[in-house]
Amino acid sequence: MDSLQEFLDRFGPSSEAESIWLKNFFTFVQEHLSAAACGSAPSAAHQSPAGASCDHRVEQLSVSAVEKIQEKSCLTCGLPVSYRPLSVSELLSQQHLACVSNLSWSTNQHRAWLREAELSLPGQRALPRVNLLLIGWLREGRGGEWRLMDDSGNVRCEMVCPSPLWMNRPVFLPHWNYIPHDALGQDQDRGYLEVIGSPVLLCPRAEQGLAASVGGAGLDGAVSVREAAGVLRNRVRGQRVSVWGQVDSVCPLLDVSGSSFFFFSLRDDDHTVPVLVKDIRLWWSRCVCVGLSVCVTALRVCSLRGWRGNNVLTVTHRSQLHTGYTQQHNIQLHNTHTHPDNTQPDNTQQHTEQHSDSTHEAEPVPLTPADHAHSDHHLLMDHEGAEPEEAGPEGAEHEEDPVQPAVRIKQSRVISYQGVVTEVVSEGAGLYLMDRKVGLCLAYQPPERRRLRAGDQVELHHVHFLYRPCPDLPPSMLCCCLRSSLRVTAFSRVGGASEDPRCPADGVLPRLLLQHIRGMDQYLWTCHLTSQLAHSLVPVELHHHPPPPPPPLPQCVCLLSWKLSETLWTRRQPGPRDIYSEMLDHPHRCPLNQYQVDPSVPQLLSVSDLLQSLRSSCWSSVSLRSLLPQDGSSLSRSEVNSSLSWSCRTLSSDPQTGDSLRPRPLLLVGVLQLPSERSEFRQTLQLRDATAAVGCVVTETTEDGGQRASFNTAWIGCLVCVRRFSMVTERFLQSEFPSYQHLDQDRFITHRTCRVYLQFCLDHLVILSPSATMAAHLRRQGEESGEEAQRGEEEEEDDDDDDGDDDGMKKRRRDEEVSSSVTIATHLRRQGEESGGEEEEDDDDGMKKRRRDEDVFSCVTMTTVPGGGASHACVSMVIKVRSKGGVAWSNAGIRTNDGREAGLELGFSVTALVIGPVFSWGRDPKNQPMTEKEAEPEREVEVLLLFSGGSARWFPVLQPGCFYRVTAANAQDPSVLIGCRVRGQSGVEVHSDSTIQVGSDWRFHTLTRPLLLRHTWTQTPPPSVLSVSQVLDCSSEVVTFQGLISERRSLMDGKGQSKDRHSGVRLTVCDQSGRSLCVYLDLSHAPYPPGLLPGNQVLLSGLLRKLSRSGGVYCSLSPVSCVTVTALGDSCRLSPPPPSPSMHLAQWAASRCVQGQVRGHVVGFLFLQLQWSCSLCGSVYRQVCSSQCGSSSAVFQSSAKLVIDDATAEAHVWLSGKPVQTVLGLADSQWEGLQRALRVRGHIRVFPRGRSLGTEGDSEDVLLHFLLSLCSSDVISQQVSLTCRKLANQSSEEVRRFSRGDRDFLTRMPRPLQLTCVYLETP
Repeated sequence: MDSLQEFLDRFGPSSEAESIWLKNFFTFVQEHLSAAACGSAPSAAHQSPAGASCDHRVEQLSVSAVEKIQEKSCLTCGLPVSYRPLSVSELLSQQHLACVSNLSWSTNQHRAWLREAELSLPGQRALPRVNLLLIGWLREGRGGEWRLMDDSGNVRCEMVCPSPLWMNRPVFLPHWNYIPHDALGQDQDRGYLEVIGSPVLLCPRAEQGLAASVGGAGLDGAVSVREAAGVLRNRVRGQRVSVWGQVDSVCPLLDVSGSSFFFFSLRDDDHTVPVLVKDIRLWWSRCVCVGLSVCVTALRVCSLRGWRGNNVLTVTHRSQLHTGYTQQHNIQLHNTHTHPDNTQPDNTQQHTEQHSDSTHEAEPVPLTPADHAHSDHHLLMDHEGAEPEEAGPEGAEHEEDPVQPAVRIKQSRVISYQGVVTEVVSEGAGLYLMDRKVGLCLAYQPPERRRLRAGDQVELHHVHFLYRPCPDLPPSMLCCCLRSSLRVTAFSRVGGASEDPRCPADGVLPRLLLQHIRGMDQYLWTCHLTSQLAHSLVPVELHHHPPPPPPPLPQCVCLLSWKLSETLWTRRQPGPRDIYSEMLDHPHRCPLNQYQVDPSVPQLLSVSDLLQSLRSSCWSSVSLRSLLPQDGSSLSRSEVNSSLSWSCRTLSSDPQTGDSLRPRPLLLVGVLQLPSERSEFRQTLQLRDATAAVGCVVTETTEDGGQRASFNTAWIGCLVCVRRFSMVTERFLQSEFPSYQHLDQDRFITHRTCRVYLQFCLDHLVILSPSATMAAHLRRQGEESGEEAQRGEEEEEDDDDDDGDDDGMKKRRRDEEVSSSVTIATHLRRQGEESGGEEEEDDDDGMKKRRRDEDVFSCVTMTTVPGGGASHACVSMVIKVRSKGGVAWSNAGIRTNDGREAGLELGFSVTALVIGPVFSWGRDPKNQPMTEKEAEPEREVEVLLLFSGGSARWFPVLQPGCFYRVTAANAQDPSVLIGCRVRGQSGVEVHSDSTIQVGSDWRFHTLTRPLLLRHTWTQTPPPSVLSVSQVLDCSSEVVTFQGLISERRSLMDGKGQSKDRHSGVRLTVCDQSGRSLCVYLDLSHAPYPPGLLPGNQVLLSGLLRKLSRSGGVYCSLSPVSCVTVTALGDSCRLSPPPPSPSMHLAQWAASRCVQGQVRGHVVGFLFLQLQWSCSLCGSVYRQVCSSQCGSSSAVFQSSAKLVIDDATAEAHVWLSGKPVQTVLGLADSQWEGLQRALRVRGHIRVFPRGRSLGTEGDSEDVLLHFLLSLCSSDVISQQVSLTCRKLANQSSEEVRRFSRGDRDFLTRMPRPLQLTCVYLETP
């Protein structure tokens, strides 16, 4: 108590509050600082004989602390009673929010600080202020950390550039930030301190003398870097040397095989020496900074294995670090020992004051050119610097990759940089944004315990500058290697936003980069890919409620993006890293020296972003005039509106193959699923991610290299990346445009909409996570074994470079990759099932949940269970699909079993051949090989499978000619799969009906040829498919044929203005011979079928072959008809359909060919008509409509009839529109003048008959004579090439009369062939 009274008397409190504050402060020092001050526990210290001495030390420490607090306080007199001392344990346990404390702040200063902090980073909140005092000892922690310690505990301290004289000293912290334990739990500490400015030293200790140490390793024997370089070359065993110089580089702290160390180098003129620091001097890593003059004592020379046998200087247990040391200090020390009468000044407090001034919280002082005059390769660059192209170093020429000419190989540039961190892009990936312009990547360095925060001011040295290494990130990138040094010169004033859980802070990507050396360009693209995958694959609800490990979804996304980048990235990779050469070699060499610039790096889009982009540009990217044919100005009102009713826009995912949505190739990642009842397209598969789902027209390659519709159910549930695809936007427009001239007036548009879907082949997919059936399929094909062997070879090569990568680590990494993709696919699969299940209101809730759980378990989770399958009992049978009907709406009666109400539902039917009996299983066999018991060759019968409601989702994968195993889940009775004449395995009574209603929980598994018994697929011939030519020539009423779509027209029913007016489609289908056939599709009772585009090949099953009234052949749908897209054409660069066959007129008259090409010369005109017609009613338009319909718009129409001779026969050819102008030989200006001349009269007809002319109208008409002269001029006998269609029902002969003198002769002559011109071409 005497010590307390002496303490109170010393300061003389002026009030009771100050007295209480002093008592509490003295008690705090006794309880929390006495042990460290006395060197023992508090109780033992006071009970020992030296207890009085200990009390004196505590009193002295308390007095020193209060005096320093009074000096730093903003109060001119008195004590800061609003501040209270706080122990380290209380700070860690009670302070849960980030905060700042500054004893010297006044209220106005704090407000100004708040404004500056929030203005510097808009959207961020400044750290809240607390009035707390921290006092303790600075001690060394693990891994070179600085820690503030008292009797209650210790906390990690981060300082800008601490002085080595602060270590093991009692200090008071006047200004500090406290950052508590992060929310993700990645930091082992509960928080850390950011010490701003310099701590205040308490109770200065006696200074060590500057006498020379043994062996000349003291300060007085310090040598320059030039001399130290000579010592390295001439190593003397046992020699100790002290070296002074300027710090040239500071390498990051490394931990290799349990040994921690770091390097820094000293420079003097043109010489540098490396210094290795390890063991108890690791805390020096915070004290040495580039450009700082230091002196290091008691260094020994050692040989560094692994670095070409070169020698380095290594610290010993007697080594000391002296900062701020210059050549003048060395001269002063020499004079001191030469004249011992000179007194040694106490420079500890002087050094502390100088250090305090240099590390104050003021704005960082920019590096001056003089600081780097010794290094030509250093460049100080800020965010206002010159353009990167102009700042390129000499000799850093751009090279081109010989394999990929568009890829440029560039040399990075080593610079220094100062700036402010303005955004934490991905803490886990080591990506930051500085000064809102420059990117920063720290992935090539080991992670620091303190992660950068937005608002930190940093100084970078020996950092690599890269320009446009990744098109998705800022063009200017700074990348740190093991030679680079990063120092925080001022701590952030804001708390920072919470980290996005989609970007994990556990450093998955940097660890993968360490295990698999990759270029910076690939790593940056992988980081961006990770953020995109996190957006598109992780459901929104899981962003806030992540599932429990293992593994968490963010880590799964990182592993998945790395796997995808390795699959897609085919460019050359840098060689293995040599850490010692990277840190110590001159000139500097590291993987960052070279990088690649590729403008065609793929770009990943989510499904929702893709759909939004396509829909937003659907109508803005098209002009209505461009949708009309070439002679669109002559179309009537109905023809204009009919031509505009449907149009299509097809874009390619790769800009090099056609028009694209983006300038770079696009990628899509999602799960392939069957269509749900909410799907826009019910006849196709869909690709789903966490944002949306899109319909997909999918084909796959056959064994002979052709294409066919997708049939393998193993793809369902696979997480895939679509590398190449086409984006189709079908536009539907309902309009009432009076004429061609009104297309720019939107008021005539009554309704417009669009449909968006994708087209791709399964060959262009990359499987990221296979379903259970796909895993079994790949394993049987041997692909998986080949991939494992290749992966093993790559890992063996990696083992040569990385000794720490053992077999257990490789297996664990593979398991993480599989588990990660399975986890993501599971969530996407479940999301898709839930979205589909919400609309199935007619299903029982228990059935919906059971089906959803089975789908998730069987399609995704079972990929990790060898030979897995559902544990529920089931029955199955093997079928071969013979024919499939199309999907159509039908009436659904009330079914009490399923709980469905009456109404319309989708359904289709399949005629199948049952291969064998019904077989019982303990669990779903999926697509395992067919057994002998499942086949009975003598008992094959047909059965009709009816699909409706939920079971109709199997339509996209059931194809004629394919084998499937039908599985009825949760059933043990074989009768559920038995129809008429199908024998059960155990003598079950057969039904009298051969129709089977497929349940909504049944499963279909494709059995490919290797899975079938040999006699099964050899005895069942493939279904016969006709060609277009065979359909034209046959007489069957029901046909199945295949052809190429050359033209598509949308047909309107004209029944009102509803959205269903586009209920019909007319397809023109042709084959390789060029013969074509029209197919009419009535879609009034069926969902809209995607993929019916020009260029695609389709299979039309069960169509009705009909004859028109004119005798032409066409086809239409029947109740059992089905249209399937079997091959995808290049719709982006649509090639013309196969050319029509060349025909001779004499041959064509007897041929059944409808369309052909004819080459001949014009014999003469039989008829020519030019007319202005009303666009509404078609009557002659003379200023006004002649029928007085009230229309004010007219179109110009032309028609003619020619006689063509090809030396074998003559033909009459009808022309209309543009071909009339072509055959008359009129230029566009002349044709427009002819239209103006006819505007008043509205109509003219000319009947040339050889040289005797016949007309309708005045024979003195100038316009008439002009047209007659055109028809009788050089137009006659000109060579033409025509593509024509033959009119049907032509009489082969006609009776003609000839006069010879006074006699008349009647004779039968072949009637000229009647043709309609489709296309005309003149030489």
